[in-house]
Amino acid sequence: MRTETKIAKDLLSIGAVFLRPGEPFTWASGIRSPIYCDNRIILSHPAVRREVEAALAALVKERYPGCGLLAGTSTAGIAHAAYVSEILGLPMCYVRGAAKDHGRGNRIEGRAEPGAKVVVIEDLISTGGSVLEVVDALRQAGCEVLGIASIFTYGLEKGVKRLADAGVQNASLSCYDALLAAAVEEGVIAREDVPRLERFRQNPQDGGWMSL
Repeated sequence: MRTETKIAKDLLSIGAVFLRPGEPFTWASGIRSPIYCDNRIILSHPAVRREVEAALAALVKERYPGCGLLAGTSTAGIAHAAYVSEILGLPMCYVRGAAKDHGRGNRIEGRAEPGAKVVVIEDLISTGGSVLEVVDALRQAGCEVLGIASIFTYGLEKGVKRLADAGVQNASLSCYDALLAAAVEEGVIAREDVPRLERFRQNPQDGGWMSL
């Protein structure tokens, strides 16, 4: 079984991904969505967690062989970066959403020396805004960001374009298409739901998918 399919089925099996085309979720942005992904749940399932961390480690080795430092995104990517750094024997750091307003005022916790070749560990890529803030912080610190290793990506056009414009590569373990295929196979959604879900991915801001 391909990695993207196995991870998609794992996420569905532990309830890290919910698909409700008939009862949409509301994202923080206000977007009405048929899907909600919470990869923090992976941490509570050791068997799936081991598979995910091993797959992330293999992804980093394959796609970013020059990596010398892992950087977790705050907060969801921190634990995954820690597990992967242990597997690979690499140092890690994490990047706060904003600099501390006390102490040393750090934005980056741990050592991220100028010239370090860094891979950012992220749990989920949607529009790409938050992970690019992490990339910017690392670049401002003088690091060379080789790319991102993430667990799941929606493949939204806005996110893909943002990453491309910033010159940042993302490699994900699984993706929206693999998830839909796995969800149909596992009976989570009906095959008739797929066109609506695909329409949502094309333009999340357009609620027209709900009327299909």
